Amino acid sequence: MPEYDAWRQTHLGRLLGHAMRRFDDRVLTLMAHDVEVPLALSNLAARAQISAAHIHITRHLSRGGSRLSELAGRAGMSKQAMGTLVDQCEAWGLVTRGPDPLDARARQVQFTADGLAWLEAFRRAVAQAEREFRASVGNEVATVVALGLEAYAGDAGRPA
Repeated sequence: MPEYDAWRQTHLGRLLGHAMRRFDDRVLTLMAHDVEVPLALSNLAARAQISAAHIHITRHLSRGGSRLSELAGRAGMSKQAMGTLVDQCEAWGLVTRGPDPLDARARQVQFTADGLAWLEAFRRAVAQAEREFRASVGNEVATVVALGLEAYAGDAGRPA
């Protein structure tokens, strides 16, 4: 690739995307080997049946439950795409759909007991992956990266 095109492979957005995929892959690997994760879920993660897309539910579903539209909005996905993920997670026993206590016409997605165990494994895996990141780049660099990303993400809705 000519030198004047190298920027397409190394610009900040691409590096952030690669870093996020690497981080999510590491989290899923750690969860697949977590002895406290229900065996069926651990096997799904180990066979790469659970992907980073499924992590959207783990990241965004409130412990008390969420409507599908709320969950999709938090994850930045369409309601239809989130519905597909919820269907898969429901089949795997991570979540269930039940009545919404505030609206009899609506349904609410909630973690099952296995889903809460999965959520706790996610917490442990994220903490471990963050420790590994800090060990890889150094504590000072990791702190600067985290602060910079927090500032940048906080400015997401503001014009440049």
